[in-house]
Amino acid sequence: MKKFTLIAALLVSSVATFAQSWKVDKAHAKVGFTVTHMMLSDVDGNFKSFDATITSSKEDFSDAVIELSADINTVNTDNEMRDGHLKGEDFFNTAKFPMLTFKSKSIAKVSGNKYKVTGDLTMRGVTKSVTLDMAITGPVVNQRSQKKMIGVKVSGTINRSDFSVGKAPAAVVSEEVEIKANGEFVHQ
Repeated sequence: MKKFTLIAALLVSSVATFAQSWKVDKAHAKVGFTVTHMMLSDVDGNFKSFDATITSSKEDFSDAVIELSADINTVNTDNEMRDGHLKGEDFFNTAKFPMLTFKSKSIAKVSGNKYKVTGDLTMRGVTKSVTLDMAITGPVVNQRSQKKMIGVKVSGTINRSDFSVGKAPAAVVSEEVEIKANGEFVHQ
């Protein structure tokens, strides 16, 4: 029995040694989107309050689990009236659905530091599987904190109607929404 306990302890400690947990540095990160207005110009927006973590047991992040949440009440398009409209029932309905979430299900390495990440995106109570492009740079050691850090960029396109977001016709607000997120993650 002692031998089994020792082997189990060694296995657990070896797995823990390889497990990596990374937390977003919110001062150096952004979660945003772009839509086309009136088929003429791009309108950018972002969420001021969000959180994200990455957990991986492999150094190349090929088994990583990425989790992100954003408070939709903090949507910012640099126009208070538009932001209020986005929070209302016509778009996000933040009174009923205040959060946007993403949790990865799989990551496929494309080449070098480029990946395809597939996961469940939830908005307005609707969950759909989406696949996004991701690039990871680093790790590097922050000279100030002496902690390992990585850079992560995620991009892709979703259809807002798939999530019941917005009643405006595509001629007014594009159905396609470009997702753009990037930031630094600190090893925990």
